[in-house]
Amino acid sequence: MKSVRDAAVGSQARKYEQVLRDAAMAYPEAHEEFPWGHRAIKVRKKIFFIVGCNEQGLSLSLKLPESNLSALDKSFTEPTGYGLGKSGWVSAQFGMHESPPVELLLAWIDESYRAIAPKKLIRQLDGEAAPAVSRSKQPALRKSRPKKKP
Repeated sequence: MKSVRDAAVGSQARKYEQVLRDAAMAYPEAHEEFPWGHRAIKVRKKIFFIVGCNEQGLSLSLKLPESNLSALDKSFTEPTGYGLGKSGWVSAQFGMHESPPVELLLAWIDESYRAIAPKKLIRQLDGEAAPAVSRSKQPALRKSRPKKKP
């Protein structure tokens, strides 16, 4: 039977889950789906963040191509299973009584989004205009030929 303290801690873990979910959903074209019973945040059709909360606590997975090694030095992380760890995915687990490092996790969500999202969306995120097409890459304009008279 759960104690009142465990229920409060469980709701605290759910609050962290909600904060991280909301941050991930704020990215351009982010949406969520629930494959395998887990909350997966995607950009277009690709997952960039998986988060869930259960009786063990809060768990999450994301792709960290730049900070992978330093992330794996943390006591609460491990390479993501199913072979995803080989591609830079990292999983983190926080027990019911632990407070996750939210600022670090928000930075990881940003890195993961940028690793997965199309360049166009990253430019949009950064407030940059689309690059101008150089004249050499523009299709040549064809001169119209006068019609031959029969």
